[in-house]
Amino acid sequence: MKLYRLTRDADGARPTLTEAPLPEPGPHDVRVRIEAASLNYRDLLVLGGVAQGAGDGRIPLSDAAGTVDAVGANVQRLAVGDRVAATFFRDWTDGPFQARYMSSALGGSATDGVLAEHVVLPEHAWVRVPATLDALEAATLPCAAVTAWHGLIARGGVSAGDTLLVQGTGGVALFGLQFAVALGARVIVLSSSDDKLARARALGATDLVNYRTTPDWDAAVLDLTGGHGVSHVLELGGPQTYQRALNVVGAGGKIAQIGVLTGFGPQPNLARLQSMNADIIGVTVGSRAHFEDMLAFIAERQIRPVIDRVFAFDAVGDAYAHLRAANHVGKVVIRVGG
Repeated sequence: MKLYRLTRDADGARPTLTEAPLPEPGPHDVRVRIEAASLNYRDLLVLGGVAQGAGDGRIPLSDAAGTVDAVGANVQRLAVGDRVAATFFRDWTDGPFQARYMSSALGGSATDGVLAEHVVLPEHAWVRVPATLDALEAATLPCAAVTAWHGLIARGGVSAGDTLLVQGTGGVALFGLQFAVALGARVIVLSSSDDKLARARALGATDLVNYRTTPDWDAAVLDLTGGHGVSHVLELGGPQTYQRALNVVGAGGKIAQIGVLTGFGPQPNLARLQSMNADIIGVTVGSRAHFEDMLAFIAERQIRPVIDRVFAFDAVGDAYAHLRAANHVGKVVIRVGG
């Protein structure tokens, strides 16, 4: 089979197409013929780590979907022909997160990912995909969609009448927007692009703020909410946005802390968090149970993931470059097979 590995070179690191024997499933394993995979901002961080000498040779990416084509003798949950997607954390199936699950994150520092024509994982690391989604759409879900679901719905409790502030129009942002709109919440979206904001409005965003033309966007958000602030913030930016996110969280509000798009840096002043009796919810993706609950919601509400662009399997380097350019709206997908 063909697959990609991350390799160091004179320019840093790059995804390299190579070959390997077709893997055979063990007694509790399921082999899937991968049809599509998708990129996340995390994958740029992993590539940067390889450039620094961490994880050379790693198979990248956490997100993929396809069809089961072989199962081990003791497999009970799945069968040949089932349409499935991989879970981000191979070993977090349900219940509270445990630190030991971190090393099982696919395509990270310790565990190979899914950018291959066939992938073998334990049966507990796959979820069935509803018929409402094709493989390209299903491949967008394991990281970005589950992250938004876990932070905003499973733990954040977004519901009708709430007000959500979403930063940007990437994968997590748009899934958060779509879920909140489906539940009847008001959504305010930030972006530096009027064109991207128009796309967000088409998906149901109520209010739009261009932070390039309105750098004091926290004041604009407070004005939009009559000074009360928002009940939920999908915090994706990191140090350059965090203080403003704190400035707009309302009484009893919740900040789903997810992103590091502006890097890592000093912590903000948390005084407002206390005075507003607000909460910060730290989120790193979610469990298989979160994924399955989300898939049922997506199927019921007929939600379709937003795909920005689909790249061929031999153009993975171009897909990385497109994601790095940050001009996308929604998910960047790679067609593997099918």
